[in-house]
Amino acid sequence: MTDAGEGTFVETAAIEDDDAALFAGDTGVLPFEARRVLALVMQRRYLSAAEHPAEWTALLAHQQVLSSRLHDLFVELVVDRDYEIAYKRQVRSDGLAIPVLLRDEPFKRVETLLMLYVRNRYHQEQGAGHPAAYVDAEEMTDYALGFLAHDETNLAARHREIENAVAALVRERVLEEVATGRYRVGAVVEILLPVDRLRELTAWLRGTGTGRGTGDATDHRPDETQEIA
Repeated sequence: MTDAGEGTFVETAAIEDDDAALFAGDTGVLPFEARRVLALVMQRRYLSAAEHPAEWTALLAHQQVLSSRLHDLFVELVVDRDYEIAYKRQVRSDGLAIPVLLRDEPFKRVETLLMLYVRNRYHQEQGAGHPAAYVDAEEMTDYALGFLAHDETNLAARHREIENAVAALVRERVLEEVATGRYRVGAVVEILLPVDRLRELTAWLRGTGTGRGTGDATDHRPDETQEIA
């Protein structure tokens, strides 16, 4: 006599499948490529398709679950498909005592000025139909020096400050050095200096009168560029 239940059930694999573990004691459930891109998003200021095409593909494939994992930490995943850039942003909500994992790291005054300059150059070249925008170290130096006080005497220190600012923008991948003293402007400048912040800076520049005043460009780095404290 045949058991009535025989053959009616299919054996299912246990969730805790040792073969799926990536390391000893691993209790994670995401596949390797999803975990890797999640770690990169947490580690880096932003993730771009141009620099990490495989990881960008994985991010899009696992976007929903990655967003959910970040939401568990009160962090939002922002994916800009137009510029093919993804970044994280601290969730802030009135009435909720949310632990802040991401902290602001303001751009310094000269870095902010150069960001404004290269963003404008980027838009000019894009508007002219050019595939890329380039700037030279000399023109950035001239631009930044134009905002020093008329009685500035320590020009050597100011030149070092400008050189350090350019180096900082290279580290942020806003600029890529393609030849000695010549840089390509990255599309990420659109993310790091959004339109509302651009308007604030433009108003500040106009408030300096001739553009050669000593006003202080408010140090600021938008939420999109926050890092883990």
